[in-house]
Parts: sequence; structure tokens; C-alpha cells
Amino acid sequence: MAVSRRVFVATAAVLAVTGVSRPAIAGTAEDPGYRIPVSPDDTEADLVRKASQVRPTARQIAWQSLERTAFLHFGVNTFTGLEWGTGDEDPDVFQPAGLDTDQWARALRDGGFKLAILTVKHHDGFVLHQTRYTAHSVASSSWQGGQGDVLRSFADSMRRHGIKVGVYISPADENQYLHGVYANGSARTDRTIPTLVEGDDRTPPRSYTLPATDYGAHMLNQLYEVLTEYGPIDEVWFDGAQGRIPPDKVEKYDWDSWYTLVRSLAPDAVIAVSGPDVRWVGNEGGLAREDEWSVVPVQEKDYGRTDYALAYDAPDMGSRAALVKARPVADFLQWWPAECDVSIRDGWFYHADQQPKSVEQLTDIYFRSVGRNSVLLLNIPPDTDGLLPAADVVRLREFRERVDRELPEDLARDGRTTASPGRVTVDLGREREVDRIRLAEDIRHGQQVESFVVEAQRDGAWTEMTRAGVIGASRILLLAAPVRARRWRVRVTGSRAVARVVEFGLYRSQV
Repeated sequence: MAVSRRVFVATAAVLAVTGVSRPAIAGTAEDPGYRIPVSPDDTEADLVRKASQVRPTARQIAWQSLERTAFLHFGVNTFTGLEWGTGDEDPDVFQPAGLDTDQWARALRDGGFKLAILTVKHHDGFVLHQTRYTAHSVASSSWQGGQGDVLRSFADSMRRHGIKVGVYISPADENQYLHGVYANGSARTDRTIPTLVEGDDRTPPRSYTLPATDYGAHMLNQLYEVLTEYGPIDEVWFDGAQGRIPPDKVEKYDWDSWYTLVRSLAPDAVIAVSGPDVRWVGNEGGLAREDEWSVVPVQEKDYGRTDYALAYDAPDMGSRAALVKARPVADFLQWWPAECDVSIRDGWFYHADQQPKSVEQLTDIYFRSVGRNSVLLLNIPPDTDGLLPAADVVRLREFRERVDRELPEDLARDGRTTASPGRVTVDLGREREVDRIRLAEDIRHGQQVESFVVEAQRDGAWTEMTRAGVIGASRILLLAAPVRARRWRVRVTGSRAVARVVEFGLYRSQV
């Protein structure tokens, strides 16, 4: 964040909650309390108490602080014009003659992005690294004489420019379906990972015995390559896509084995979206709910997959009413924060006839994602030359500059701050105009605030300027017009337990 954080303990006076004992929890010594079991017999009070006790893991806290992350959809679809490939593409169609991943990294850095995710494998099954387990890859293309490795170049460039590295490996695989591996009906049996192949000169320091189908083992072997040969990985992104196959041949994914391997080889990486660390917000417009909870009811399905207890696009995912509604089917209350994905263009892959969204559109998305307790995942697709399009590069820089003007110097940084139960007051020293307010809780202690008001003292009286529901890791409020006042306060009106407000920033937009 752009401002230093100061911790203010704000306990809602109407609740006067000072602390609660924690029940037995599901988790590990490394990750205590990120999920707590619930039962259909829990009362509303039980559910709220348990929700107040859920805590994020260190990896989740680090992820939520990123704010802006990038997606790069790149592969054979870039050259065929498709959004979902067929799996029988000629690998030689992949010809990014001008590939420059340093250009990608510079553009993302200048756009304010902290992490980037590459589509190492999309649904078509074409792989962007030198894999041992399929011929549908860059190794079978004449590009760079079959020696090209987009993932290697991408990972090196991102780290060189201070950007964390993420990978997307689609669970679906049209190519492996054509080869009789994906959705072939094979049983789950113990598989040794990595599975060495002819000419394989690796001496793995450790191998893993994990239950998997034929295709599950294929995915595990590719995950092993990516997580052991390309440096530290900070996010592993799965969706739940199924191949375009007959409904009676659906592949039931080996989520438990995939999670185990990622946790072992990349312990600091968050596993998103079909994963236990980060959830999909429920739309591809980049928009969070008005009140976006990080503590939500979940259920386990399909070999340990973390899944929604309510509909993925439910308008309310974590309020008291939502907790009660999910009670019959929920297994846990879990720290499962939202990631808001959206593409800068209409498609996820590059299409020459599309143009990037306007600065105004991107800024609105920022306030409705980062400003609503979520992380923005913006897709910027490389073109057929292997470059981010010039128009998109310009737009990324303009986007960062616009956000910087929307939230310039924090006027409260040098103010005098006082805290009392349920409120935090800032004296700016003199009257200043304010039209942007930024709040955050110290999420190390969970997400507690259910409602609050922001007030300014005018003519000796405290006057409400705006009110809202949750805060979480980041809440940004926009006033309809600038308000001039010297003294400002945030007053918590509803809270599940002790609410620790760690940021109360006041800004005057320069737009």
C-alpha cells in the first residue's frame, strides 16, 4: 500500500467483545485456524463466533497485499484466433518470432503489478515449457529450433523486474483426450512422481507416491517439472474446466494429490481458484461484491477440492444471513478471499480486432475489486509477435498513473490520531478537502467489521459522510464531492469480535 499502517484497536461499543476461546480446528501447525469445522446444529451465534476466529495463513496475507496481479493468456490460440483450442493443432503454428518477456515485465512493473501468471497450459493441452510428458508443446515447434521455453523466459524476466511468478495449468486437456489419457475412465492408483521416462537423467531428491488416474498422474508430472525447474512459484492457478467431452466421460480431478504436491514443492504459493487459498469472485468482469467477505462457508468435494457452500455467484457470500443459509451443506468456515479476474480486452487471448478497455473502465474496476477487499487479476494477452500490444502497454501505464492521482498523498499520515472503543479519530491540523477514504483491518486477527460510518466534524458537530459494511484487507470509499474538515473519524457500528483498524487514510483526488 502507498501509506504506512498504524494499528488502532476498535471494538464496537454495541458489542463490547473482548475475546473468545478458540475451538479445536482443522489445520496444521503451519496454518492454524484458516478453517474451522461447522455443523448443521450450529446456531447463528455459533457460526458468527466461529467466523470471528478464522485466521488467514501467511501465504494468504502476502497474497492479499499484492492488490494488482496480471494474467498472460498465450499459446496456440494466439495464432489460431480461438479462445478454446481443439488439442489437434499443429505445434508449428506457435511462432512468436519477436518474443520479449522483458518487455512484458517492464510493462507490468510500470503498471503497478506485483505478480504475473502465465498460461503454461490452456485447455487445448499445448505446453509452453520443455516438458517430457507430451509432444503437444513448444519442443515440437520449429520456433527456436524446438528449444524455446516461454516459461523459462517468463520466469526469469519477471524476477529480474521484481515481479512474483505464477503459473496456470489447466485441468482440462483436449490433446490428452485425443490421446486416450484424459477422461479414459482409469482407476485411481498409487503413482510415483516424478515418473521417469526414457533418457530421463534426473535424480530427484525426493519422489512422491500419490493416488491418481492416468491423467491425474500426467498433471502431477507436469506440475513437478514446473515447480522444480523454474525457480520459486508464488501462485498456482487452477480453474475447474472440463474438456469438451461426452458428459459420461467427465474426468474427476485428483485435487488432493495435486494440492499435496504443490504444498510440498512450493509451500509459499497460494493455490487459486480451484484451490484452498483463493477463490474466484464469481464473474469475469473484475467486480467484487459490495460487501466481500474473506471468511466464507465451504464444502469439500471431489477428492478434497475446496468448493462453495453457496452458489459461486451468490450476491452474499459471508454475512450472518449467508452463514445461516449455508449451514445445511457447509463443512467449514474458511479464509477464502476473492480474486477478481477480467481481461483488458474482450477476449482472453489476443485478437487483432480488439482494443483495450479505457482508463476510466479500468479505474472503476480497481475501485470495485481492490477497493472491496479483493485482489484484481487483469489479463493482458501477448500478440502473435510475442509482445504485449503497444496500446495495452500505454493503457497499463495510464491506469497506474490514474490510480496514483485518485489516491495521492495520505492527508492523515501526519495527523494526530486517537482511538477509543469502536472508533478512530484523526485531526489533520487544519481543514483539508477529502473525497477518498481508505480503510483496512489487521487481517492477522481475522475479518471482524460488519458495518461502520465515516464522519467529519463540521461547525462543531459530527456529520455522517458515508457508511458501508465490511472492511477486510482493503476498503476504498469515494465521496460524491470533496468535503472540507479538520477532524475525521471512523466509527464501527457492528463487529463480530475485536476489530483492529490498521489503516484510516484520507485523500483528495487530483483527477
